[in-house]
Amino acid sequence: MTAERIVRIGGASGFWGDSAVGAPQLVRRGEVDYLVFDYLAELTMSILARMRAKSPDQGYAVDFVNVAMRSVLREVASAGIRVLSNAGGVNPRACGAALAALARELGVDLRIAVVEGDDVMPLLPELRDGIAEMATGAPLPDAVISANAYLGALPVARALAEGAQVVITGRSVDSALTLGALIHEFGWAADDYDRLAAGSLAGHILECGCQATGGLHTDWEQVEGWEDIGYPIAECRADGRFVVTKPAGTGGLVTPAVVAEQMLYEVGDPGAYILPDVVCDFRAVTMEQAGADRVLVAGARGLPPTATYKVSATYLDGYRATAQLTILGIDAVRKAERTATAILDRTRALFRTLNLGDYSASHVEILGGEAAYGPHSRARDARECVMWLAVTHDDRQALELFVREIAPAGTSWSPGTTGAGGGRPKVQPVVRLFSFLLDKATIAVTVTMDGGGYPVALPVAGGSAMARPADIPVVTPRAAGKGPTVTVPLIALAWARSGDKGDSANIGVIARRPEFLPLLKRELTAARVAAYFAHLVAGDVERFDVPGVHGLNFLMQGALGGGGMASLRNDPLGKGLAQMLLDIPVSVPADWPARYTLERDRASAV
Repeated sequence: MTAERIVRIGGASGFWGDSAVGAPQLVRRGEVDYLVFDYLAELTMSILARMRAKSPDQGYAVDFVNVAMRSVLREVASAGIRVLSNAGGVNPRACGAALAALARELGVDLRIAVVEGDDVMPLLPELRDGIAEMATGAPLPDAVISANAYLGALPVARALAEGAQVVITGRSVDSALTLGALIHEFGWAADDYDRLAAGSLAGHILECGCQATGGLHTDWEQVEGWEDIGYPIAECRADGRFVVTKPAGTGGLVTPAVVAEQMLYEVGDPGAYILPDVVCDFRAVTMEQAGADRVLVAGARGLPPTATYKVSATYLDGYRATAQLTILGIDAVRKAERTATAILDRTRALFRTLNLGDYSASHVEILGGEAAYGPHSRARDARECVMWLAVTHDDRQALELFVREIAPAGTSWSPGTTGAGGGRPKVQPVVRLFSFLLDKATIAVTVTMDGGGYPVALPVAGGSAMARPADIPVVTPRAAGKGPTVTVPLIALAWARSGDKGDSANIGVIARRPEFLPLLKRELTAARVAAYFAHLVAGDVERFDVPGVHGLNFLMQGALGGGGMASLRNDPLGKGLAQMLLDIPVSVPADWPARYTLERDRASAV
């Protein structure tokens, strides 16, 4: 009998700035067929756009070439490992040229393909009148610095079919790199939507690096070997099933809970996760422990894709600066709050003398005083805290004045003021995100390799109205009982992880036991979660069922103060939101703590 064919894909980078150990670890210890590197986020694109504006040969993730590929290029070429990366940013051709120069320097023959077509900046003048922001309907701003469509997997597959050893893209959806490899390896058709959804899920699990192998896991104390945590590997099969694992002997942890947390990370509606190649339905996905640090994932479904690409544009909107001071001693929080007020009042008075307007926005958080928790804070009496004061202004001159007026706090006001040793903060431009939809027929995508160009034919018609499968299991909320109850924190019953998309945030909640889910559905309504985060969330909160992993997903609009560089918060990406929700009290039957030996049990009688 012929053994089932397995394609092993390693996720070597989760973002621009990830550890340099990922690629060498996977190449030398992972026995992988492919390396995928994810570098791009909305914020990253704006940084790269400013780099390209300064120099025409910049605008890509230089670490991909100078660090990652330099460390493994000879080994990758010798072992026949193929490399897929969106490191091209806003200048994929320059990235390809830089990698080609490195290959020549190291004496390595390398076929490099570049995918282009995502940059829609040249189209904006003629399209401007028809463009509206997806969420608000606002018109396109004038000071746009980048505009890139999220491309899919078919151009990656075409480049591999033409013999590319390395494929470099600009802006594509993060999962497209993995899906492109699987389309090429298994010959999946462009309308084989269930398999495309499965391959997209494999890519989604890999795209954030160690978040799939124990990074950010709720039960972080169970994750050993942080210093040598393994980077993720997906062992993929032709039918769409795959096993998530990591190189043998590395640190980390791969369990259904870890992988389920990552599946829901940065997802809105799990039943309609829209990608360029397919609309994914993850609600019935199952995860099964298949050995030590091995999780079998199955059950993804797909629907026809839409007729549009999502385009993320960035634009300039004034300037920002952030001040931090450490305050020690009795009443540290109140002293820090008064210090922030004094800085704002003093600088506003100085602005008036110079005929400068007021701040366009200001935000104070007292870190250590649990400011992010708002009414749920338990740390108002902290004796050590950090004043976080972030401001924006339309005039750079005003913020240059602001940054000069922070250090004087060390001798002027509160006793115990310290921690300004890092020098004056920098004034930076505010870059905001503007997302809109663009007909796929508007964009021409090409693959360039060895001096030749290959146009990529892409489906553009779009699908139906996303009619969903009707056989997804339904979990009924547990009715409130009449017997005695105790309250426990949510962490006793569930794992959770939060992520961001622009100014929205999501929190995926996964029950520790299937029998806990009906009670969680009763206790964690959208209305209750909205009330819990009312001090942070300005928009609506929706709840979605994910019964395959015994989970719930909450999507919170207007949750991040603008998100990314536009947010003045200390946590502009919502990384702490799940940790905050895990502390919310839930009522359970009084016998549950003894019957289930609840994790993190801090039960109290009601």
